Amino acid sequence: MQYILALDQGTTSSRAVLVGADGKIHALAQTPFEQIYPQPGWVEHNASEIWSTQFGVAMDALAQVNARAEDIAAIGITNQRETTVLWDRKTGEPVAHAIVWQDRRTAAFCDELRRQGHEKRIQQKTGLVIDAYFSATKLRWLLDNVPGARERADRGELCFGTIDSWLIFKLTNGAHHVTDATNAARTMLFNIHTLAWDDELLALLNIPRSVLPEVVESSGVCARTAGVLAGVPIAGIAGDQHASLFGQMCTEPGMAKCTYGTGAFLLQNTGARAVASQKKLLTTIAWRIHGETTYALEGSIFIAGAVVQWLRDELQMIRSSEEIGPLAASVSDTNGVYFVPAFAGLGAPHWDPYARATIIGLTRGANRAHIARAALEGIALEVTDILSAMEADSGVPIKELRVDGGAARNDLLMQLQADLLDVTVTRAANTETTVLGAAYLAGLAVGFWPDQSAIQKQWSIERQFTPHIEPAEHKRKLAEWQRALERAKAWHQD
Repeated sequence: MQYILALDQGTTSSRAVLVGADGKIHALAQTPFEQIYPQPGWVEHNASEIWSTQFGVAMDALAQVNARAEDIAAIGITNQRETTVLWDRKTGEPVAHAIVWQDRRTAAFCDELRRQGHEKRIQQKTGLVIDAYFSATKLRWLLDNVPGARERADRGELCFGTIDSWLIFKLTNGAHHVTDATNAARTMLFNIHTLAWDDELLALLNIPRSVLPEVVESSGVCARTAGVLAGVPIAGIAGDQHASLFGQMCTEPGMAKCTYGTGAFLLQNTGARAVASQKKLLTTIAWRIHGETTYALEGSIFIAGAVVQWLRDELQMIRSSEEIGPLAASVSDTNGVYFVPAFAGLGAPHWDPYARATIIGLTRGANRAHIARAALEGIALEVTDILSAMEADSGVPIKELRVDGGAARNDLLMQLQADLLDVTVTRAANTETTVLGAAYLAGLAVGFWPDQSAIQKQWSIERQFTPHIEPAEHKRKLAEWQRALERAKAWHQD
């Protein structure tokens, strides 16, 4: 058996990768799928399209190297988290479009939960803040708004799952309805200390237990596929950011990584200790392997690389995403311009669903290069806010930030990040750490790699960025950023 097949189901595309024992990618296939925006603040996906594109790229990747099912040692799955699917248990058909993690339609209900005083209890149990970001309120919305859904759920006819559950259900022809601990931890229904669905939270959200998947470990054979790939074990599951943390080999407490994709997600390994955040970060499960749970602190930024897409597609300021770097580098500073990319509200550590994107500080001397540079700085400044909160919560200074994701290939952004964080930023030689993390989790479960130390040897540095900013300039930047944030907060009103 020559390969691990890693499925990477993301927010805007489905990918499949074949990983060899050397940790190298031997085949890669990717295809985008439709983003659906029914109303302002609403984001949906067609779950059937997600399945068809994911299966299609898996077949494409196999064809690239003439591989067959018997060449695949195991399948690892990593996925966009919190995105919520509700489907018919018998037919395997979705009852509605999936509600995407970015969707804000349940923000008012979350406000009501906070007014009722549930925030502290929910954080104690789940490690999460109350926010429309997570799956529970999305699931409740589907049950309440899809005709007949609640009655069918009460009769045990419907399944809820995040994207990992949906893919496994389809891959096994409906034989397995499971999720792993990392994805369960993002629902706002899972107790991260008892490692079980929580009856008190299910009652609070009015969620019937019958729709929930079984929770399994992140590394371990949980199912075998049906159909074309019949018999291949599904042996690794992790939400995308958890897979990235593992793929970056941040396996010791205190190590941290940031993935720059559609959003930006900074995680710090806290080992066996579930650190309760005082700074509105999330306490989450990093992974669960061989009966042992590793925890992490996380800060989530909803919009990062997506701001570059916005400049390209909506403002048509650039023709391709790659143009943002040279354009931003053509000026030495932002000329006083600040760009708060709060298109979908602000995530950690602010948690303001009513914030909106703001470009501030414009004068007649500002041009598109200044705006481009301000956009990159805005991403780096949001990450800086999270790292400061993370260090305060964990009590462990972060000396190095390992980075990956599409936007991490932008040298200017990474240098700005090092300057604003005042720490070394390390870019891995292989920035595909999310999909590698899924492959590693699956491969460890079936002996494709003997242990984590063997994987550690495959990780290497491509480039490091060290801070080059004067202390006074650093202080001024952070202070002016806070002023810009205040202008963006609480802008939208229902």
